[in-house]
Amino acid sequence: MSIVQQIEAIYANRGGRARELRRAGEKIIGYFCCFVPDEIITALGMVPFRIQGSQSEPIDEADALLEPMACPFARSCFNMALKGQYEFLDGFVAPHSCDTIERMYHIWRSNTPSPFNHFINVPHMLGPSSSEFYKNELRYFVTCLEEFSGRKLETEKLRESIRLYNRRGALLRELYELRKQDPPRVSGTEITQVLVAGMGVPAAEHIDLVQAFIEEVKNRPAPAPDGLPRIFLWGNEIDDVAFIQLVEACGAHVVMDDLCTGTRFFWEAVPETDDPLDGLVQKYLGTHCPRSLTPQVGARAEDLENRFSYIRRFAADWKAQGAIFYIVRYCDTCELEGPDLKEYLLKHKLPVLMIEDDYSTATIGQLRTRIQAFLEMIA
Repeated sequence: MSIVQQIEAIYANRGGRARELRRAGEKIIGYFCCFVPDEIITALGMVPFRIQGSQSEPIDEADALLEPMACPFARSCFNMALKGQYEFLDGFVAPHSCDTIERMYHIWRSNTPSPFNHFINVPHMLGPSSSEFYKNELRYFVTCLEEFSGRKLETEKLRESIRLYNRRGALLRELYELRKQDPPRVSGTEITQVLVAGMGVPAAEHIDLVQAFIEEVKNRPAPAPDGLPRIFLWGNEIDDVAFIQLVEACGAHVVMDDLCTGTRFFWEAVPETDDPLDGLVQKYLGTHCPRSLTPQVGARAEDLENRFSYIRRFAADWKAQGAIFYIVRYCDTCELEGPDLKEYLLKHKLPVLMIEDDYSTATIGQLRTRIQAFLEMIA
């Protein structure tokens, strides 16, 4: 089986490896979002598993317990839990990434409790006191995990785990560099499969997969020039390749992203600090996310530059010719952030298509005409 086939198989059977590990005696800790440190879970000898929904399965049970105008990604995840598809989890961890996840944590815990359940209160407003607050939350998380696992967190083990995840992040950034070529050596669809596959396997295994995949990509023949537009993606959860496949099938290259399931979770490395928790605090609170707020800097133009200049650099470095916002319906954080980001990018001459859609593959085909029209406009 080729490395591409291996990745496709793991992507298609996302909980398969976690179930194997649990049968072998490992403890599997499921979690939401980019603000739960995998490094701590791994350092305590357990396997982190990032919980995902299903864009192909209808939400047929969760709406009895969650309001239907809540985020469909969160409802889909909960729907899968209610149907027993996360029975292999020994633990369930949720951060206060948004109000929907915060509310759902309590409903999830009441209806499908795991042996270990934990909520991490991540500050929304970033300021002088935020780091200490989040560090205390991580200390409490460590204490609870130690009690559950029967192990003490050794500082050196945590340092090793941090180095492991930093290594994975460096490899993923190396993979993204291969998208700078015109045409890119690797497609957005393939990148998504690599990232999603890694959310369900131990980091060391994912590193091996990414290394092998990078070598495979480097050995491919250089693609012939095709003149297709280069697209930057922004939004929240894209853990199914259907939407990216549609964009690429319409005649574009998806070359860069700012997504929960993309650059946000790995782009910044954990810095080396005397207390490893300080490095984790810096990395995780430094994650660019619409749910995090910073005090306004100067007038509006200066504030937008402070908030979004990293996206402009992404678009420039990967030579994006247009941006597509893919926002899951009822995501208040992205719905509020999107218009400001659109204004900023238009000011810098980057065309934007803003799409609000259900977390479902059933609706994606309806977007074809809008995407084709946008690509024709920027071609």
